[in-house]
Amino acid sequence: MKAASYSREGAARDVLTIGDLETPQPGPGQVRVRIRISAVNPTDTKTRAGTTPRPIDGVRVPHQDGVGEIDAVGEGVDPSRVGQRVWVWLASPGGEGGAPLAEWGSCAEYTVLPDAQATPLPDGAPDDLGACLGVPAMTAYHCVFADGSVAGRTVLVTGGAGAVGHYAIQFARWAGATVVTTVSGPDKAAQARAAGAQHVVNYREGDPAAGILDAAGPVDRIVEVALAQNLEQDLAVLRRGGHVVSYAATPQDPALPVRSLMTANAVLRFMLLYNVERDVLADAARGVSVAAAHGALTPLPIHRFGLGDVVAAHEAVESGVTGKVLVDLP
Repeated sequence: MKAASYSREGAARDVLTIGDLETPQPGPGQVRVRIRISAVNPTDTKTRAGTTPRPIDGVRVPHQDGVGEIDAVGEGVDPSRVGQRVWVWLASPGGEGGAPLAEWGSCAEYTVLPDAQATPLPDGAPDDLGACLGVPAMTAYHCVFADGSVAGRTVLVTGGAGAVGHYAIQFARWAGATVVTTVSGPDKAAQARAAGAQHVVNYREGDPAAGILDAAGPVDRIVEVALAQNLEQDLAVLRRGGHVVSYAATPQDPALPVRSLMTANAVLRFMLLYNVERDVLADAARGVSVAAAHGALTPLPIHRFGLGDVVAAHEAVESGVTGKVLVDLP
């Protein structure tokens, strides 16, 4: 089969190769998926570069997410799954441990992974949407719902034009919340509105905390991409007893204003998808598919590459391109 792979860490153009690898066979409890589209996440590039190192045993096929069709199943898996269109998640090591990671990533004509990590893609959902789910949508789902229902609540999503931000907006709207988001400019504001945010605040103009309060009033839950930079703002807009969920690390850790957090009776939650418990991951995957089946989710803006251009695809992600980088398989 044709696949991208690497056997050592380093820059994309130094270590990524395209070639033929032996087609993997599903073991007990596994399925094999004929991949049509593979998605590149920032953690994929960080793992390949060695920023989040993981031991490499021989050759690694990169990428955690993608979409395709089950073409073979291992012992213990319902054979009726053959032919099922699925979106795959955490198909290759990309984090810091804990999650049920498989050996084969999605940037290949075929991947094998645990049965539970190939989730049926609802009828009518396009392949591009399926490829966009995985890490960003499951992260967003956990951030929005880990502390209970948001129906009738106000949710702030910082960085609403990002991949997680996009799906956090859509999950919160689908669940009946009022959503306010922050962005850095007009193009990203348009993208956040298209995702469903009712209120959009440009954090580079004026006082963003005042803008959030003017637009939506105090917020009940915050999906936070940059806690160190935004904690003061978060406390200024958070309703007493509200929750702040942080899903991304920044080079500088925040200094926690303990008294202010106590006064606000605030709850801080931190999450890393790769360390989330297996049953919680499975619940998130089911929830993502239910939302997709109801038409609540849309693809991110797509940047499309062929398998032969996988180096350029990685470099696009590393450059901070807005939207989703997808690699089409032969």
